[in-house]
Amino acid sequence: MIALTKTTRTAGGKDTLVILSDVSQLRGIDLERSDRQYLTEQLNGEASVASCDISGRLVLVHCVRPGTPSRQLEQARRAANEMVLRLLAARREEAQVVSLQDKADLTLAFAEGAVLGAYEFRKYKTNGKAGSLKKLALVASEVSTKALEELLDVCECTCIARDLVNEPASSLNAVQLAAEIRTLAKASGFKVQVMEKAQIEALGMGGLLAVNKGSVDPPTFTIMEWKPKGAVNRKPILLVGKGVVYDTGGLSLKPTPNSMDSMKCDMAGAAAVAGAMAAIARQELPVYVVGLVPATDNRPGGNAYAPGDVIRMHSGLTVENLNSDAEGRIILADALSYGERYEAELVFTIATLTGAAMRAIGIYGTVTMGTADEAQFQRLEAAADHTFERVARMPFWEEYGEEIVSDVADIKNMGSDLAGQITAGKFLARFTTRPFIHLDIAGPSFVNRRDHYRTKGASGVGVRLFYDFIKRRAANKK
Repeated sequence: MIALTKTTRTAGGKDTLVILSDVSQLRGIDLERSDRQYLTEQLNGEASVASCDISGRLVLVHCVRPGTPSRQLEQARRAANEMVLRLLAARREEAQVVSLQDKADLTLAFAEGAVLGAYEFRKYKTNGKAGSLKKLALVASEVSTKALEELLDVCECTCIARDLVNEPASSLNAVQLAAEIRTLAKASGFKVQVMEKAQIEALGMGGLLAVNKGSVDPPTFTIMEWKPKGAVNRKPILLVGKGVVYDTGGLSLKPTPNSMDSMKCDMAGAAAVAGAMAAIARQELPVYVVGLVPATDNRPGGNAYAPGDVIRMHSGLTVENLNSDAEGRIILADALSYGERYEAELVFTIATLTGAAMRAIGIYGTVTMGTADEAQFQRLEAAADHTFERVARMPFWEEYGEEIVSDVADIKNMGSDLAGQITAGKFLARFTTRPFIHLDIAGPSFVNRRDHYRTKGASGVGVRLFYDFIKRRAANKK
């Protein structure tokens, strides 16, 4: 991640990224009149970013346009990302970010877009050096050092989640994922416990064990805990993330083109939970939070579980497996059942769970549903608007639950070919008695083309959303 530090004065002759709220504020930059006029003409048009090359010095300017607060924040992020791409193309090593407006949230969003937009995953490049841009200096009196440190923690944890998702399965099996979470816990300050296969067997996690039967690598079950003194909640918020480190579909084998080839991303839910736990702990938010990650790969080898099999789950319920590619809900179900011991005030699941979710709303947001009360959904939607990790709420009518009734077991892991994102959520809801919200991130978790500061590949979706949600919970003592 590029270094972003706060400073008190601008430096002459340095490449400059500017955010302002009125074109008249261009007078605050040391420019010749003709250069200022050139930038003004661009900003008076429709350009999101005005640019001027002054004898090799780049001056790039974003003027905040009218709009909702959520849209203005997102425009700032996108403008900063566009500027960073220009700096990278020009092989610049450092630049300064100058705010000439007084809204701290807009300046922070601008900085966020720059930092996240500069992300690269180059671990396996023969020339593995990162891009040329290494340093940004922020000149913004309205932004406190504390607020900037918070932003950088959240950005770094988002980039860590991206790294985990971008890592190939050959280097990140379930055991290695658990080890990475251990390392992250040590660096961030939350507690972690990793259960190995023998403990998973002793717990009777039949779902996780069934999905793992086709793999040569053992499963893991990772428990993360952040329980600060003076927490505003006695019962925790529970975050449960799907940790399928690679998904072939099992015996219900996926087609390779445009399907199996990106299935290293099937643990994006686990990465989001780990990244969010790290950010929450680093910022010492006064909220009791527990994260659970059941992890395995899903392969067709060995004694792989088969369509028609009946699985006895950790909860005692039996599940008829009708599709071995509907494995995520099976491992999440065991985690939800285990999570009952916490009597959580709210339970989230986050998973790349269904193609139906992506078909419903594309890559532009997360499908959500559940049994939590309206206040919890409103808090989630406020966090989603602020981070622009938007959510689209689905109905959760009783009739959808009727579609997963099995003829031979208590329930089955597939409904009809309609509303698959909702029937998957109904399946999960059978394994928790607590207020519940399900997030299906199949669309935005891994993108095949760059979506502004959400770089190609892993987006890290969920980290910023969860952090903002928990921060809002910290502000509400009830």
